[in-house]
Amino acid sequence: MQSLQGLRILDLTRALAGPFCTMMLGDLGADVIKVERPGSGDDSRGWGPPFVGKPYGPYPGESAYFIAANRNKRSITANLKSVKGQEIIRKLANLSDVLVENFVTGTLEAMGLGYEDLHRLNPRLVYCSISGYGRTGPYADRPGYDFILQAEGGLMSITGPEDGPPYRLGIPIVDITAGMFAATAILAALRARDLSGEGQLVDVSLLDTVTALLTNVGSNYLVGGTQPPRLGNAHPSITPYEAFRARDRWFALAAANERQWSLLCDVIGRPELKQDPCFATNRDRVAHRAELRAVLEEIFAERDAAEWLADIQVAGLPCGPINTVPDVFAHPQAQARGLTMEADHPSAGQVQLSGFPYKLSHTPAQVCYPPPLLGQHTDKVLTELLGYSADDVTALREQKAL
Repeated sequence: MQSLQGLRILDLTRALAGPFCTMMLGDLGADVIKVERPGSGDDSRGWGPPFVGKPYGPYPGESAYFIAANRNKRSITANLKSVKGQEIIRKLANLSDVLVENFVTGTLEAMGLGYEDLHRLNPRLVYCSISGYGRTGPYADRPGYDFILQAEGGLMSITGPEDGPPYRLGIPIVDITAGMFAATAILAALRARDLSGEGQLVDVSLLDTVTALLTNVGSNYLVGGTQPPRLGNAHPSITPYEAFRARDRWFALAAANERQWSLLCDVIGRPELKQDPCFATNRDRVAHRAELRAVLEEIFAERDAAEWLADIQVAGLPCGPINTVPDVFAHPQAQARGLTMEADHPSAGQVQLSGFPYKLSHTPAQVCYPPPLLGQHTDKVLTELLGYSADDVTALREQKAL
């Protein structure tokens, strides 16, 4: 058994935020039916290289980007601009527990596929809308992209070197976390449906997401009233809590309380720093951040990172090497936790996937479907689930509805 077994998700999303949300639900056992544009499909199918497998349509194969967020789904094609395509969506919505979409606000409403339309058809449906700016407010009709929201949402203003340009994070963090927030909210709405018998609208936006991600930095502004500066790898409220260069490479170190600071002073052979009035407490150290960093940089440059890490770990302090992506997947703990796995893809053969970030003891996540080919399951879903005949499906294709 899986946790969400028996739930059906109608997935009208593309790119990353929506697909990541529905992949999480599929990993936990929900039946996810992914609806894609005929001919081209999800935008992320073209986001490469790298590509694997056989060429199809306009693409040289399956993009690694698409593979990353679309396992445990069945793919069908439907032309949402056609009357017949819209009819297919209504029929699927009537048989689904959840619909997830990430169109620009108002797009599906214009097709008669908005929340109010489908709620009348299926009052138990949980309808989740993921958008750039939300369904209300003056920016509701604007499209949203992770990079733009990292900028507009303040994240880039606090990311990057103190005296350098603002940086985006190396991953599309706003898209990913919006998908996670959406999945959590969907589960809450399903629980509410268990109690009330009625579905509801779930409204998640990238702007809301990135604002929530500011967490302690946002709270520092709301409470203190000052613009948080960019600090590179440093923590705004704790120091030393950043990256340092050893003789041969960089490593990360965190001394988050006075006990850890005391231990660090002993490890580096400078116990007198404990009594230095500039460094005695965390508040003192934050006030004299530059001076402390200069002292530590000089000390850490004397030995290789592996030597420092060994001594710091023995002392029980949080630290670690700054690994590359290949280092991470080769990490013994990552391998022990199953953070890579294989799936038998219909075109690419065995493909490597990231493992599940959650471990459930009784209802574990599983790979039931590899990332699908475009429209791979159209015939089966329409005939077995919606009752269309093979001739009906052929006719729909001729009418450009699929």
